[in-house]
Amino acid sequence: MKKETTTNPLLCDIETGMCETTADTGQDTQVDAKLSENKKVKLVYFTDPICSSCWGIEPQLRKLKLEYGEHIEIEYRMGGLLPDWNYNSGGISSPKDVAGHWDEVSVHYDMPIDGDLWLEDPLNSSYPPSIAFKAAQMQDEEKAFLFMREMRELVFLKKKNIAKWEHMATAAKTVGLDVDQLKIDFEGKAKDLFQEDLKVARDYGVRGFPTVYVIDDAGNKDIVYGARPYAFYEMAILKVNQNIQKSEYSKKWEDLFEIYPTLTAKEFSELSGTPRADSEAVLNDLTAKGKLEVLTTKNGSMWKIVK
Repeated sequence: MKKETTTNPLLCDIETGMCETTADTGQDTQVDAKLSENKKVKLVYFTDPICSSCWGIEPQLRKLKLEYGEHIEIEYRMGGLLPDWNYNSGGISSPKDVAGHWDEVSVHYDMPIDGDLWLEDPLNSSYPPSIAFKAAQMQDEEKAFLFMREMRELVFLKKKNIAKWEHMATAAKTVGLDVDQLKIDFEGKAKDLFQEDLKVARDYGVRGFPTVYVIDDAGNKDIVYGARPYAFYEMAILKVNQNIQKSEYSKKWEDLFEIYPTLTAKEFSELSGTPRADSEAVLNDLTAKGKLEVLTTKNGSMWKIVK
């Protein structure tokens, strides 16, 4: 497994929890935090819309926002996982070779991923949805985060090729973005912003995704490589600023779904404190009562509140 992941970005290493790139990323250097005045710690999150390991840390990131949202700013940077298919390395020569791997990592991360996407409607590149995310950021930062989540749900659970404009447009409309403006920016300035993100990744020395730099305004930093349990991200924040106090939040199911309209069983367990062995039963019971509806895939499910 390790040998393959060092040569092919789409084979994410389960041991390290990282989808590694093949590009020369340079050296890990001191970085400029450029913090906003009302934040104490910045998390610079290098990611990609189709990175399965990044999907694997959605529960951790969502909990961080609930517990430390008053003290942290999460800055998403696109890393460019799949430029195109002009290579033959790491056990992958075509999209169909990714299908089984995605099914495997779905079980490992306990997050629903349907690898059949790569058999039915495979992506040629992860660059288009990455550029679309930069276009979304030009409109509204918070809606851009929702847009990324929506695209990930489309690609990992609904087997939609999010390199196609029709699916990017669907995601944009769902989260309330101006689709026409998104198209204009997607075909224009967002391309330059994406290239800037790739340069930043090289400058930071990023070698794979997810990579999270935790930085304070004095330049102190810690780094979390790959998909890691929640405590790794929490300790990185506290290492940089030990005075930060976590916030309490309601763990009631209705309050969690009010904040995050869709949750997997792993996410619900992480956020509510419900043992993972029980979380699916709780969600299924709420579904039976008509409170939630469920989207079921061959490798797990996702629930959303009934409006």
